[in-house]
Amino acid sequence: MVTSSAKPFLKWAGGKTQLLDEVRKRIPVQVEEGEVPVFVEPFVGGGAVYFFLNGMFDFKTCHIFDINEELVLAYTVVRDDVESLIHELDAIAKEYVPRNEAARKDYYYQVRETFNQTKQEIDFSRFRKAWTGRAAQLIFLNRTCFNGLFRVNAQGEFNVPFGSYKKPAILNATVLRADSALLKNTEIHQGDFTTAGPYISGDSFVYFDPPYRPLNPTSSFTGYAKDGFSDDEQRRLARFFTECHATGGKLMLSNSDPRNSNPDDHFFDSLYADYRIERVPAKRYINRDGTKRGAIHEIIVTNY
Repeated sequence: MVTSSAKPFLKWAGGKTQLLDEVRKRIPVQVEEGEVPVFVEPFVGGGAVYFFLNGMFDFKTCHIFDINEELVLAYTVVRDDVESLIHELDAIAKEYVPRNEAARKDYYYQVRETFNQTKQEIDFSRFRKAWTGRAAQLIFLNRTCFNGLFRVNAQGEFNVPFGSYKKPAILNATVLRADSALLKNTEIHQGDFTTAGPYISGDSFVYFDPPYRPLNPTSSFTGYAKDGFSDDEQRRLARFFTECHATGGKLMLSNSDPRNSNPDDHFFDSLYADYRIERVPAKRYINRDGTKRGAIHEIIVTNY
């Protein structure tokens, strides 16, 4: 175990921090006994499960994937250039925090505009020193935007408005250093979830955390990548899950439970009928009325 300080360095829609206890209860015994040397996460997102499991078990190698190239860039910088990243974030915080709200708002939109305008200048295929400044901008925007979202429009531009926080946590050097240490055994990949295929075998434990299927028309959030994640994508993922099952790897997948809002919606029960499906309590905000928010269920699918 590297450190208990490792945890997501970004706020992330659909983050799995509140689901960790349920994940932990279902870890395969082979992982517990150190017989599975490889961890694979095809949708790493904010990384709550990755940081939790890689800190708990002695995986020889981890492979994390995401289709979001900005996210992959940020993970790579945290792993490979964390001290420079901390220096950049410290400078940003010192400029931003002392300002009044109006001046903070101006600063935020200036950074957002620069972030979007310089995207075409970034070579996402190979680490460059310019990545570090961009990762610092991303973390700043994530920590100061409305609701801490990462959302892009159809052009791939970050479009979340300013968030009014009295004490935004722009820099947490302890977490960044702990995350950097944990990432040392990890290969970071950009691409669709199917690009994880070559790394999945009988020596792997795989956790799938796709964008959740919306429970109602107002609860959908798949804007972290410009192309979204439709029901057809969920079906394609289910087919890939079966392909991975054939390798002998241990697989776990989480998603929303459509039966929270429609008891007759058996979408996932049908897709994963050949596997174990469990419903677990999880706090998800599926109603704009705060008085009607509370514990609902999510599904966890396993092939063991």
